[in-house]
Parts: sequence; C-alpha cells; structure tokens
Amino acid sequence: MQEVGFTMYADMLNRAVAAMKQGKHLNATDLTQPLGIGTEINLRTPALLPDGYCPDVHERLTLYKRLANGDSTEDIDALQEELIDRFGELPIQAQSLLATHRLRLLVKPLLIQKLDANNDQITIQFSPEFSKNPPIEPIKIINLIQKNRSYNLAGQDKISLLRHCPTLTDKVTAVKDMIRELTK
Repeated sequence: MQEVGFTMYADMLNRAVAAMKQGKHLNATDLTQPLGIGTEINLRTPALLPDGYCPDVHERLTLYKRLANGDSTEDIDALQEELIDRFGELPIQAQSLLATHRLRLLVKPLLIQKLDANNDQITIQFSPEFSKNPPIEPIKIINLIQKNRSYNLAGQDKISLLRHCPTLTDKVTAVKDMIRELTK
C-alpha cells in the first residue's frame, strides 16, 4: 500500500474482490494494469485541462479520475456539461481530452489496444485477445481492405486508414468512420 498509494491499493483490492465474486482468478499483472483505461489513444493534440481553465490542481486530478472511470458516453457528456457550467467554454485541449475518452468507450468492445491519429493517417492496433475471440469478423477486414484502397494492413494486428485530418474534429470523424466500416 505504501508503494502504490491508498487510492490505487483500494482500487486494486476492489478489482480483486469483484473478480473473485465472478469466479475469476487475477494475477498481480492483471491488478496493476491501468485502472479504467485499456486503450492507448493518441490524437496528436494536447489532451488536458489547462491550468488557466481549471486552476486548482486537486480539482483537475479529481476530474481526470472521473473521466478515466467514466463507463458511458452519458458520463462523459455529464462531465462536459459540468465543466462548461463551472469553468466556461472548453478550450481545445479539454475538447481533445473529452474526445479521447469518448473514443476509448467506442473502441473498447472491439478489443482495440492502440489508436493513433495523425494528420494523414489513422492506425488501430488490436489487442492480443482479438485473435482469440474477434468482435469483428476477419473477413470483414479483408473485404474492406480489398474494396477501399484507403485502408491497408500495417502489420498482422494493425489497420490504417489514409485520410487527411488536419483538425481534431476531422480525426474524430475519421476514427468513427473507420469503426463504422469495420462493424457494419
């Protein structure tokens, strides 16, 4: 407890108890994985609550934790409304932060481990669990790559979409389009 802090220790303990109630066995690696966030999302734009927007560091940490623990788009929407009510219009960094968490919720059921969106390409990498029980039929991926030259394989577990996306909105839209194409 002294090494990880009380809060993280309590979260790890809660996860272990919940797993035991479900009859699952967790090892130390399972318990030390990032809590609440399983997908790395990089939109290549700062994703944070700036000091000038929310000046109290403790308040920012509380808000970050609430975002990380948000389990639905409704949770994120409610937090966005609260931020606007308390601090005013969202700066681009805060918009990016909320977009990142919304995308995390969108891709989580698809077993996407990493999402990287730069100005000219969106790349998703599937987790190792994807090959065991894929939530997307592999034939859909193959058909998509064959019919649309904007998509290509970027390794055995990665798919890329070539599309110019200079703004945050463009990147989010491209990711949503990509997910829609993969799941329809």
